[in-house]
Amino acid sequence: MKIFAQFFKSILLTTGCFCFFIHSNAQNWEINLLENINPSQPNSTFWKGASSSVYPVAIASPLSILTIGYLQKDKSMQAKGWRSVGALVINTAITQGLKYSINRERPYQKYPLQIHPYQIENDASFPSGHTSTAFTTAASLSIHFKKWYVIVPAYAWATSVGYSRMYLGEHYPTDVLVGAAIGTGSAYLSQWLYKKMFETKKKKDVSIH
Repeated sequence: MKIFAQFFKSILLTTGCFCFFIHSNAQNWEINLLENINPSQPNSTFWKGASSSVYPVAIASPLSILTIGYLQKDKSMQAKGWRSVGALVINTAITQGLKYSINRERPYQKYPLQIHPYQIENDASFPSGHTSTAFTTAASLSIHFKKWYVIVPAYAWATSVGYSRMYLGEHYPTDVLVGAAIGTGSAYLSQWLYKKMFETKKKKDVSIH
């Protein structure tokens, strides 16, 4: 469980640094950057599409892998699907836990004259759930299918989601950066946990027989 503990220590350290950061003047760079990214009327069809694609893609990805795995009776593909599901569960738990514990205002709530949101969202700003979910999906696909034509489009899509959240005025840059880190880390943690739990069990079963 060493890597599991290290992952959560990293999350706690990031959270502590963030709490210090948002109470300092250093936050000014964020709002200045966000003002440059977020237009007065964020109506780009492309960036709205990137943002709204997150949850359909995040759900379809592991479901497709699992469906193929069970139809073809491919144990390896099934395992990839369940690891992808596990990554999403871990990511959601961490992201939502941080949202409610830190409870950061959305940028348009704190700077209503400077930031123009595409739509009003009621949950907290930090970290970006859309971004963390997108990077969980991208990292899971990259881990399971180590081909450049999977990895490059997956991370390009996830990055576009992160940028869209700032363009649409929904998140600060640090919300997006930490969301990307949590999402990627969740995928690798799920991979490690699955191997620890199931591959260790298989070895024990083989040794017993």
